Amino acid sequence: MHANPSTAGARLRRSALAAVAGLALLLALPGAAAAAGPDRAAVPVQLVSITDLHGYFGDYSTTVPGARAGEPAQRVGGGAYLTTHIKRLREGRRNSILFSAGDDFTGWPKETGWFWNEPTIEYLNSLGLDFSTVGNHEMDRGLGFLRHMVDGTCEGRPDDDLCFTDSTGRRFRGADYGYFSGNLVHDRSGRPALPPYHVEYVDDGRGGRLPVGFVFATSKLTPQEQMSYNPKGVEYIDEADTVNKYAKVLRGKGVRAIVAVVHEGFSQRNGAGYDECVDPSGPMVEYNARITPDVDAIVTGHWHALVNCMLPDPAGNPRPVVEAANHGRLINEIDLRLDPRTGEVLRDRTTSVNHANTQDVPPDPRTLEIADYWRKKAVERGGTPVATVTGDLTREPGEGGESSLYNLTADAFHWAANRDGRADLAVAMPGILRRDVRYAPDPADPADAPGRVLFSEVALGTVYDGGIGVGLVRGDVTGRQLDALLESQWQRTADGTVTYRPMAVSGNVRYAFDPSKPVGERIDLRDVRIGKRPVRAHATYRIATLANNFFAKNATPGFTALFDAKRQDRSLYNGGDALWRYLERNSPASPPEPGRSTPKN
Repeated sequence: MHANPSTAGARLRRSALAAVAGLALLLALPGAAAAAGPDRAAVPVQLVSITDLHGYFGDYSTTVPGARAGEPAQRVGGGAYLTTHIKRLREGRRNSILFSAGDDFTGWPKETGWFWNEPTIEYLNSLGLDFSTVGNHEMDRGLGFLRHMVDGTCEGRPDDDLCFTDSTGRRFRGADYGYFSGNLVHDRSGRPALPPYHVEYVDDGRGGRLPVGFVFATSKLTPQEQMSYNPKGVEYIDEADTVNKYAKVLRGKGVRAIVAVVHEGFSQRNGAGYDECVDPSGPMVEYNARITPDVDAIVTGHWHALVNCMLPDPAGNPRPVVEAANHGRLINEIDLRLDPRTGEVLRDRTTSVNHANTQDVPPDPRTLEIADYWRKKAVERGGTPVATVTGDLTREPGEGGESSLYNLTADAFHWAANRDGRADLAVAMPGILRRDVRYAPDPADPADAPGRVLFSEVALGTVYDGGIGVGLVRGDVTGRQLDALLESQWQRTADGTVTYRPMAVSGNVRYAFDPSKPVGERIDLRDVRIGKRPVRAHATYRIATLANNFFAKNATPGFTALFDAKRQDRSLYNGGDALWRYLERNSPASPPEPGRSTPKN
């Protein structure tokens, strides 16, 4: 049952509820499963899956260990080889379903990352993907951006930098497949934000069809990921409870073959082969013990692990629990056999195998065309001028700890946070900038010139980012909390010495500090001003900075004052967006004058 890319989009964009609604009628039709007759030969169903591709459909080469411990490592990787292997696996199989366990993006390779992962969608469309679970990285820009990827809208970024022309000369049109998750819910209503389950129909070989149901969940720890941190609008409930809930719904609709596709992971003992299961551990091992026996197989992701298990369900019956690595290194294949009368999976005949994406097959020509097109477009985009500067913007701190690039970045955050919301001030934490923006041209780049700032210099890779990037978050703090944040710049180490880690503030903020005072007492709140107004201890101020500083897991070390910020919400801008677009709007840009933080003599 190979997917037809020309029709898959229309089919899968219908609500999963609508797909199931017609099930009772289907099963009542002549020739359906219930009337299969005396021939009880099992109906084969092939499940082919990948996970955590992250946009690696172009040239990519790495290794995996052998299939079994002690076997030699294998050279793997590359989208063109992945396509060939998947086509070969599915060839001649009338009931073949191809899907992903999530994190199709964010993409780190330039040929997809610089075009906000639209190229990844083009590749997966060409591959004939039937559907995908929402991974944490599908939520890196929130639901609006995910809808753009699915539906082909040109909304979901604050700067309308979307809907690029693909390798066929057509404007981006979205995915020909659907994204699903049952435990990603609206925080107010508790209702799923996306379809929670989906049903595919397979040929029973006798003129009828049998349903195969899929239930979906996303890691409930997604809010703890700095790129997918969305403090408002959605939340994530327990994965195993969600799988059980919708498996029960499907059983109530007459679906007997059920597969869980969960973007949460597990692993096995170091040194084991990619097709083994040695001392498995991790969340999905625990969830397997809780997930109803009505689920016949569990396909996982998120951990980038190489593992292929048959684990007992709560009734003691083995079922596949698998994870097929990342970046297209492995492909998982599960073969189910269905009872043609009942549609139940014959568990004792289920098999599972992980296949390595080896480079010893002919690369797929169409994939090579797609990858080459976007690689050339990335070179073109990287050399696009976005602004000019009148002097060097550097990270080097001057008197008082200020630097020109950090100050400008704080200004960019403040500007961006007020484009789609409100912020009284913004800060740029120490360590978030990875390179300087120089006036002098890069002699190795023919597109560069004196004072010219290229897309490749600021849009991604200058601000602490990865893939699509780390978002700006706004939150309310009191004047006392703001004072604590500023005091955090002086940190006492284990040996008793004091380290000064200066934090840049937006240009509307001024404060003085006394380095001779004890740590924690170096700033008098009366010396802090926003605009021309002194900060008051019990007043509320809305502050903006990168998302990771609002929760403990990935915060800049020593800076904890924002953890309790109220009314947090996320801007559509990410750090790189803000710097890039701020420079563009203020070109030619000059290094900001120092004087935002002043040491007292």
